[in-house]
Amino acid sequence: MGLVVQKYGGSSVADAEGIKRVAKRIVDAKKNGHQVVVVVSAMGDTTDELIDLAEQVSPIPAGREFDMLLTAGERISMALLAMAIKNLGHEAQSFTGSQAGVITDSVHNKARIIDVTPGRIRTALDEGNIAIVAGFQGVSQDKKDITTLGRGGSDTTAVALAAALDAEVCEIYTDVDGVFTADPRVVKKAKKIDWISFEDMLELAASGSKVLLHRCVEYARRYNIPIHVRSSFSGLQGTWVSNEPQGDRKVEQAIISGVAHDTSEAKITVVGVPDKPGEAAAIFRAVADAEINIDMIVQNVSAASTGLTDISFTLPKAEGRKAIDALEKAKTAIGFDSLRYDDQIGKISLVGAGMKTNPGVTADFFRALSDAGVNIELISTSEIRISVVTRADDVNEAVRAVHSAFGLDSDSDEAVVYGGTGR
Repeated sequence: MGLVVQKYGGSSVADAEGIKRVAKRIVDAKKNGHQVVVVVSAMGDTTDELIDLAEQVSPIPAGREFDMLLTAGERISMALLAMAIKNLGHEAQSFTGSQAGVITDSVHNKARIIDVTPGRIRTALDEGNIAIVAGFQGVSQDKKDITTLGRGGSDTTAVALAAALDAEVCEIYTDVDGVFTADPRVVKKAKKIDWISFEDMLELAASGSKVLLHRCVEYARRYNIPIHVRSSFSGLQGTWVSNEPQGDRKVEQAIISGVAHDTSEAKITVVGVPDKPGEAAAIFRAVADAEINIDMIVQNVSAASTGLTDISFTLPKAEGRKAIDALEKAKTAIGFDSLRYDDQIGKISLVGAGMKTNPGVTADFFRALSDAGVNIELISTSEIRISVVTRADDVNEAVRAVHSAFGLDSDSDEAVVYGGTGR
């Protein structure tokens, strides 16, 4: 039996009983002959509580010290889990991200992994131990400061370790039974997907699906590490994410993999932009220099009488104020008239590699939204995805309408969110 990397989210280790339940599952994998490396998140809402505490002490906490604070949550989880495993008669050693060899760049709060040197993990495994690693954290290559990886950091830690250790699989344990055709909190009849390609999962993750984060899937695809998304609250088979179906399973690629939604974005419209070469570049350079990622972009046809156009784009709500400030500073140089900001929007995306060869998908998608009375503000497409922006209040109804229109509703048991968060 080979090496397995398992990752457990905060809801799985939210309390002492959860930690003991996870410890038993880990020990069972060890008894089955696997070498086991475990990546663990902070307990429950610990990270959110630490963020709130930091903001009470300092409105703008220093990045280095903020990372030092946030990594405490995972260190608590890893130590308690190691204790629980030892109580079951097996040896376990816990490691911080830096001790596990997770090397990152120097960007605090959203560092990126640049290398993994898991020498101490290999030694622990060779000695017959179970290795427990604190997720979400690493150490900067140049200054040797503690860093955090940002949203989805523990998943990324797990996949990075799986790649470095040449693991057979990276198991992501969460509080749902796998990847579903829609968020089970919104669509009660969502179906569990048995297998999904990296390509489709990347689009779902980028479009708002919260079971796996985009960075994690991107890393797994790059190093061809199969991911098995499972629930730590049940013994059911989950969802395999890989290039090909695993083992003897022959799963046909569905035309539509799922419907994702995202209400964490805002829209900025730059009004009255001179329609000449270089203006759009100047706008997006100002946004890029502020280290802000943007998503959808739409430019209107310029008015013949004025030669001016409007450019709209979406971005994370949390970055809205920073983007407005950056654009206001560049207003004179660019020469636009004004800015409009709207944070009451939502994005709905239909994802499926099969839509490339099925010409009716686009028409059916827009018909479903029309029948539900949902107005569309922006449209963006790729070969395997159609995304639209609507009013935030219309998102849930739109997701349910599209899900039903493409025959994705299950006629069996409703999807279960064991921990209440869907992650």
